[in-house]
Amino acid sequence: MRQKAFQIIGVIGVIISVVIFIKNPSFLTPDKLLVFLVFVFMIFKQAIEMLKRFLPFVAILLVYESFRGIADGLNSRVEYMWMPAVDRLLFGGTLPTTTLQNWWWMGQTNWYDFLFYLPYMLHFVLPIALAVYVWKRIPSKYWQLVLSYVLVSFIGFFVFLGFPAAPPWMASDLGYIEPIHRISSDVWWSLGVKDFPSFYNEISPNPVAAVPSLHAAYATLFALFITYLFKSKWRFISWIYPALIYIGTVYLGEHYFIDELLGAMLAIAVFYATPHIAKILQHAAKKLQNMYRLRTPNKQRMGYFVLF
Repeated sequence: MRQKAFQIIGVIGVIISVVIFIKNPSFLTPDKLLVFLVFVFMIFKQAIEMLKRFLPFVAILLVYESFRGIADGLNSRVEYMWMPAVDRLLFGGTLPTTTLQNWWWMGQTNWYDFLFYLPYMLHFVLPIALAVYVWKRIPSKYWQLVLSYVLVSFIGFFVFLGFPAAPPWMASDLGYIEPIHRISSDVWWSLGVKDFPSFYNEISPNPVAAVPSLHAAYATLFALFITYLFKSKWRFISWIYPALIYIGTVYLGEHYFIDELLGAMLAIAVFYATPHIAKILQHAAKKLQNMYRLRTPNKQRMGYFVLF
């Protein structure tokens, strides 16, 4: 009877969550996704098991988001010119953002603006969705996936801390580069959000966290893991997602091309380094476990938890 009640609560929770999102669209942040997943897994009587696996992952992402919000306050020396200079060097003296907006931006939102912005909104959704799948279907690779995203996030944070970098729209607003339109504002205006800057600051409190692009890094990791974990020839379709991120964030005025390139390179480096780091952590955990067993009487021993 109690299980049936929890299943009913899960169904009601899922319906309410979907209705709220449809009526008031917003960024799907890790905390919102965790609540939604709790309701979903309540339906299948697996909420407690899901929390045991995902609470550490989501908690780490939330800690990262909190740290990211204070990074710009710890270093006020914001870089405005290096990124556009590199982009101009790579693209014959022209900013790719300017080129793409000259081609595609018509002064009002078009269908492809939403096409480019949708992957931007899925920044946390697809990695967490992949983590759910891997947890259920390929559990031996779950913590490798989690560790990869955690490493990318915190490496990004330390770079943001040491090298605050302005995105194209901000550099344009302050007169450092030619006029760039922040198309994201128009996309959200079309969705009913009239004060996009205030709305964006609430969910992304650090506007100078542009280098490296973690949107590019997360999307690249997603496609790398899909390609690595699955054997179907269709797995390469997953690269459409990072491709849309690479092009879309530059077109929308959110990132320079060099931001995207560095984000993708970070993801590739972490992807190949993570198995080795996992082995090192495993070895260290076993050594600590053995030391603990030698020094602690049986009656005083407590359980331990090994991630990998």
